[in-house]
Amino acid sequence: YLQQHKRRSQTSEVVQVEQALLMLGVEAFYNKVPASPNVQDTMQGQTPALIELLHVVHRSHRSSEYARDWAIRLNDMHYEEVRVAALLHDLAEMLLWCYAPQQMLQIRALQQQDKTLRSRVAQEHVLGFNLPDLQKVLVKEWSLPQLLLELMDDSNAGKPRVRNVTLAVNLARHSANGWNDAALPDDYRDMGALLRIPPAEAMALVVPDEGNACDLDKPH
Repeated sequence: YLQQHKRRSQTSEVVQVEQALLMLGVEAFYNKVPASPNVQDTMQGQTPALIELLHVVHRSHRSSEYARDWAIRLNDMHYEEVRVAALLHDLAEMLLWCYAPQQMLQIRALQQQDKTLRSRVAQEHVLGFNLPDLQKVLVKEWSLPQLLLELMDDSNAGKPRVRNVTLAVNLARHSANGWNDAALPDDYRDMGALLRIPPAEAMALVVPDEGNACDLDKPH
């Protein structure tokens, strides 16, 4: 809302919700940014899709926590920007679970039938486009801050802060399948490289129980 209603005195982009509240005021925030439509009304009668949406929301919160923690460890003074970028990274997926639930369930079914089927391929087959491309269009249409656009774009993964977001999203996505997911050892190695610590130490930072830890010396 603030990006589309900038005041002349606003010289910088607003990335954090707290900043928006300070600029708008709490009363104006609730008046100008109504909490509707809500998910329950939008997805009434779509329980399977609602469950999948809640999984994505939970996963996004986990990725944002990872990204924030790593940014702090890397002495990033603006760690909250990284957290918000990770939180919104899968925004297009959340929206499609709300507004195209049957198509999203079809994509999920295709991937369950063929474990090697890449998400982009399944999305393009069912929707005619892939979610990352949709998200790029949406964030530009909504005039989201340029900083968020950069941090949410995996093609910028060579930049440390974007790398942080990408790895946090990957870890949350893979661990959602269980702590024995085959992709996790690579995530630990990538995380270790980002934080400049051994992979085993990186794994210890995020695995909730020693019983879920894997042997990184074994091939996966």
